[in-house]
Amino acid sequence: MVVDSSQPVTVWRNLRLATMAETGQGIGRILDGALVVRDGRFAFAGSEADLPAEFRAAESRDGEGRWATPGLVDCHTHLVYAGNRAKEFEMRLAGASYEEVARAGGGIVSSVKGVRAASEDELVAQTLPRLDALIAEGVTTVEIKSGYGLDTDSEMKSLRAAGRLAEARDVLIRRTFLGAHALPPEANGDKAAYIAKVCEEMLPAVAAAGLADAVDGFCEGIAFSPDEIARVFDAAKALGLPVKLHAEQLSDQGGAALAARYGALSADHLEYLSEDGARAMAAAGTVAVLLPGAFYFIRETKLPPVDLLRRHGVPIALATDSNPGTSPLTSLLLTMNMAATFFRMTVDECLLAVTRNGAEALGLGDEIGTLEAGKRADFCLWGVDDPAELVYRIGFNPLHQRFRGGQ
Repeated sequence: MVVDSSQPVTVWRNLRLATMAETGQGIGRILDGALVVRDGRFAFAGSEADLPAEFRAAESRDGEGRWATPGLVDCHTHLVYAGNRAKEFEMRLAGASYEEVARAGGGIVSSVKGVRAASEDELVAQTLPRLDALIAEGVTTVEIKSGYGLDTDSEMKSLRAAGRLAEARDVLIRRTFLGAHALPPEANGDKAAYIAKVCEEMLPAVAAAGLADAVDGFCEGIAFSPDEIARVFDAAKALGLPVKLHAEQLSDQGGAALAARYGALSADHLEYLSEDGARAMAAAGTVAVLLPGAFYFIRETKLPPVDLLRRHGVPIALATDSNPGTSPLTSLLLTMNMAATFFRMTVDECLLAVTRNGAEALGLGDEIGTLEAGKRADFCLWGVDDPAELVYRIGFNPLHQRFRGGQ
C-alpha cells in the first residue's frame, strides 16, 4: 500500500502494542511502542527506538503507557431485526418444547414477521442501540447478515438498513445476503422452489443493487442440504460474490468441506466439524468462526473441536452471532471470555480471533486487523495492565479511546 507522504502526520508515543501481526510471537507484544498515522493509515507501527527519522519531529501524542490493539472486528452478526424473542425465551425456561414455541408464533417466523412489518427507518432505529453497544467496546468493523426477510423486498430492505448504519455511525459495515437462512411460511415446505427463487430472483436483485459483500447460507437438517446450498453458491460465484456458510452447528452435514470447495471466506459454528472438514478448510484458507454466544444460549453440550482446528492450522475467529433467537449478545469482550471459558481457547487465540482472524473472515485482511504500516488506522487504546484483562474480565469495559482511520 502507498501512504501519501504529503499528508499531516500524528505520532503516538509511549504505547504498548499488541500488533496481531504475523510474527509467530502470539499477539505481537511491543512494550516500547509507537504508532504513526498519516492520511488515515499507519505509516509506522513498532518499537519507538525504530521510529524513522522523518517522524521524530512530527506532532506527537502521549499514550501514557496504554495498550493499543487493532480495532475489534465482529465478523458474524444478524444485527438488523425488529422486536425481540424474549417471550419464547421465557417459554423455554418454563419447559416449552421447540414445537410448542413455534405453535405460539415463536421461532424464526416471529423475526420474519417483525422484519416484514417494519419500515427501513424502524429497522435502523431498532438496530442502532445494538450497534452502539459493540462500538462502545472498541468494535470498528461489523458484519451484518440479512435472513429475516426471506422475500426479495424484505431482504433488500434489511441490507439497505444495514448500509445506513455506517452513515449514522463511524464504523465499517460489511453486508451479507442470507436468503438461504430458513424456509418462509408461504413456501409451504417446498425447499427446491424457494432455493430457485433465492438464486434466480433474490440474489440477482441484491447484487444488481450493490447491497451485499458476500453470500451466506444455513446448511443443516432443519435448514438446507449441501446440494441446495451448492446451488446458492454457484449463483453467488456467477455474480462475483464471495461466500460464507453456517455449517456443522447441530450435525455434520459436510458443510465445511462444501464451503472450502467454493473457497469460502469462513465456515461458522462448527460444533460437529469432522477432520475431513477441518482438513479441507485448512487447504482452502477458510476461517473457522466460532460463536460461543449461541453455544451458551441454546445450552449446547457439543464443543467445537478447537484442538482439531489447531492441529490443521485453521485460523479461528470469534463473533457475537448477535441475533434475537439464539444469541442476543452485543459484547465482543464477553464473547472472548466465553470462548476462553467454554472452548478453552488461550488469551492470544481469543485476541487474534477478534482482530486479525476476524478481518480475514470478511476478506479484509489486507486492510484491517493488525497494527502494521499501510493498513487503515483503526485501533483502540485500553486502560489495562495486560491484554489478558480484555479476555479475563466479565461485564467491565476498559476502553479508553477508539479510532477509525486515525480519528
